[in-house]
Amino acid sequence: MMKIYMAPMEGLTGYVYRNAHRACFGEMDRYFTPFLASKKFSSKEKKEILPENNSGIDVVPQILTNRAEEFLCIVRNLEQRGYPEVNLNLGCPSGTVTAKNRGAGFLKVKDELILFLEEIYSKSPIPISIKTRIGAYYPEEFAELIEIYNEFPLTELIIHPRLMTDFYKGNPRYECFDEAIRKCRHSLCYNGDINSVEDYRNITERFPSIDKIMLGRGLLANPGLVKEIKGENPISPSDMKVFHQKLYDGYRESIGDERNTLFKMKELWVFMSRYYRNSEREIQNIRKSQSYMDYEIAVRALM
Repeated sequence: MMKIYMAPMEGLTGYVYRNAHRACFGEMDRYFTPFLASKKFSSKEKKEILPENNSGIDVVPQILTNRAEEFLCIVRNLEQRGYPEVNLNLGCPSGTVTAKNRGAGFLKVKDELILFLEEIYSKSPIPISIKTRIGAYYPEEFAELIEIYNEFPLTELIIHPRLMTDFYKGNPRYECFDEAIRKCRHSLCYNGDINSVEDYRNITERFPSIDKIMLGRGLLANPGLVKEIKGENPISPSDMKVFHQKLYDGYRESIGDERNTLFKMKELWVFMSRYYRNSEREIQNIRKSQSYMDYEIAVRALM
């Protein structure tokens, strides 16, 4: 049976989002937190990993660093909080991240990556999975990466088959995922450009051996996508209205500040707006809102 994961998307799929989504559309098989990047957790990161904010769901914290000592310090902290597994981010293509050889940028320096993996896998008290891109600059890099990953006891390998330099442009490089199926000894999860039931069917028909997929941008645009994949009806406008209200109430409570709450909601509307076709003027009014009152009026006009 196919397992479906929620992708870690910085600033978007935090605990408020995943709890609202779970309440409205049912539980997914696994959730990954947006990355933790420092052993000194910020107040935002502390909220993200509080057990009471993740009650009853399978959550895996994701870590973004290229320093083994820092990684292990974060792991020990998370283990003390009851987390049984962590995930290493080798996939983020953001320029501010990769310029420091973190995320997908770590793939540029494979000798350093090997030393890092040797240390964390020999010393970590809990298991580690990896989310990766297929390389930094060239698809041919992936063959070497598979050999590297095969040397370590990954719990699973989540592959977004694009290069660091691809960002999210163009088509995923499916031939590289084919190569992973042939050569990788780890359990694999596919991630990338599953935006519809048709996309899901195309992926599962192309890679019939996989039993795990991860949804990111496609899920943000259509929060009912998992239900559709499972053969249920598409979500209704009233479903979206209830979901939006849970998100809005959750962010008002967790953030508190009007300006930052509205900024968060506008980030999500970049994706949610795709549900509302031919509503450009109403969406624009949401983006232009500067107060809770303006925002609520604009949302009511849309919904």
